Amino acid sequence: MAGADPAAVRRVFRTEAPLSGLDGFAGELDGRLVRDVLGRYPVFSEPGDPTSWSSDPTDLAAPEPVPAGHVRDERGDRQVWTLPDPEPIADDDRAVSAVRSAVLEAVDAVRQPVPIAFSGGLDSSILAARLEGPLYVGGFEGSHDIAAARSAAAELGRDLHVVEFSHADIERAVPTVVEATGRSDPTDVRIALPLYLVAEAAAADGHDRLAVGQGADELFGGYAKVANAPESGRTAADTVRGAAREAVGTLPRQLERDVLTLRAAGVEPVAPLVADPVVEAALSLSGSLLISGGERKVALRRAADFLPESIRSREKKALQYGSLLSREFDRLARQAGFKRRMDDHLGQYVESLR
Repeated sequence: MAGADPAAVRRVFRTEAPLSGLDGFAGELDGRLVRDVLGRYPVFSEPGDPTSWSSDPTDLAAPEPVPAGHVRDERGDRQVWTLPDPEPIADDDRAVSAVRSAVLEAVDAVRQPVPIAFSGGLDSSILAARLEGPLYVGGFEGSHDIAAARSAAAELGRDLHVVEFSHADIERAVPTVVEATGRSDPTDVRIALPLYLVAEAAAADGHDRLAVGQGADELFGGYAKVANAPESGRTAADTVRGAAREAVGTLPRQLERDVLTLRAAGVEPVAPLVADPVVEAALSLSGSLLISGGERKVALRRAADFLPESIRSREKKALQYGSLLSREFDRLARQAGFKRRMDDHLGQYVESLR
C-alpha cells in the first residue's frame, strides 16, 4: 500500500471519509484495489483482472488506472469517496487563517532535508521558506523561471542549482517520459519534460525525493480559465468557485502523470500542498478568496505572510512556458520537418522520437 498503513486505510474505508489525514493512498487492500479521492498515488491493473496490478504501468500489458476515490475488485469499479462540497467560510480572515494553518501543518510535517523544485513563484517559495534542502530550477538559457528563481532564492537567502536544458535533453528524455507515463499527447509530454529533467538532476546529486508545489493552482484558483469563468468558455461552471472545483477534478490525471514522471527520473515526489488539511481548507474558500480583481490565489497569497511581498505578489508562468521548453520543443519539431501547418505536428514529432 503506497502512502499509508493498510490499517489506516481500512478505517477510512469503513467511515468513507474522503479527507482523513492520510494524504493519499493506493494499492491492494484485502483483495481489492483502492485509490484515494484525489488520486495522489497511481495504481493500475489489467482490464478485468484486479489481481494483476502495479503502481507502475510499464509492468502491465494493458494498464488501466483505478479511478480516484474508487475501489476495484472482480465486480468492477465502485466509487467510495467523493470530495466534500462545503459552504464557503463567510469570514475572510478566518478562511485565510485556516489556509495558513493547513499549509504550515502540511509543509512542516515533511521529513527534512529534502530538495525542492523551485521556480521562484509563490508555491515553490512556500516550500523553500519552510524546508531545508537544495533548490533546483530548470530551463533554457534566458528563461523566465531561471531569472525568477535566482531573484527569489536571493531574497530567501538560499543557494540555487540551475539545470540548463538543451535540445539534446528533450530528444533523449521524450521516449523515457512517454514510456513511464503511457502518454504521448504533446501537452502531457511538454508539461512532464521540465519536471523530469529537474528531478533527474536532483537524483544525480544523490537525492531520492523531490518536494514539488503541485496542486496549488487547481486548489487555490491559479488558472486564467478559472479567473475568467464563465466568459472564457473553457469551463462548464458559471462561477469562479465552480470553475475552481472543476480544476480540482483534473488533479487525479495530472498527479498520476507527475508521479510517474518523477519516479522515472529516480525520485519520489513530496507534495505537501495537496495534503488533506490543505485540500479541506481550499474547498472552503469563497470565490473572492480564489480570484479578486484579476489577482489569482488570493487566500494562498495572504496566508503566505512569511514570504517577502515581492514573492507573494509574483505571477508565475506554467512550467512548460516559464522554462521555455514549449518554445524549444516546437522549434525542434519544425527543424525535424514537422511544420505547424501539418495536422498535429507536435504529436507527430513525439511519435518520431519513440
